[in-house]
Amino acid sequence: MRIPAIQNDFSYYRRTISRNRINNMNLDIEREVNNEMANRMSLFYAEATPMLKTLSNATTNFVTENKSLPLENTTDCLSTMASVCKVMLETPEYSSRFSSEDTLLFCMRVMVGVIILYDHVHPNGAFNKSSKIDMKGCIKVLKDQPADIVEGLLNALKFTTKHLNDESTPKNIRTMLQ
Repeated sequence: MRIPAIQNDFSYYRRTISRNRINNMNLDIEREVNNEMANRMSLFYAEATPMLKTLSNATTNFVTENKSLPLENTTDCLSTMASVCKVMLETPEYSSRFSSEDTLLFCMRVMVGVIILYDHVHPNGAFNKSSKIDMKGCIKVLKDQPADIVEGLLNALKFTTKHLNDESTPKNIRTMLQ
């Protein structure tokens, strides 16, 4: 989200391939990405959080295409995952069991990811008072971590959720994310 290196590298690759074609330098044509695939890859990497956007779209499509499954099944699963991550992070008894800081970071990323998915799938979003996710608690858990570690995660909540700026979002939640 903060480092566009892969998109820049891919643009450089495309320019190099284009130059090679113009100069009739068909060096390793079997490994070359065709134009259609290159265009799709460019659009994928153009998103601020491409994988999260893809997961969000897939989850939303799943919910809309499978009307026989209650929406609550999906949203309950996502809210439970967010709650489990929050409890693991805020409870010293649990978080002290992690042998690596990477595990804590992974847990924070999962929590933020499922919050964003929930916000995209649920009609009222994750920030609504009726949400099954304790947003105030989740944001507090993130803010209790070193700022440089969670800056990207807090930005993801600010900029990739659908319902943060809704009128139904409590002001204290919006203030916490400012």
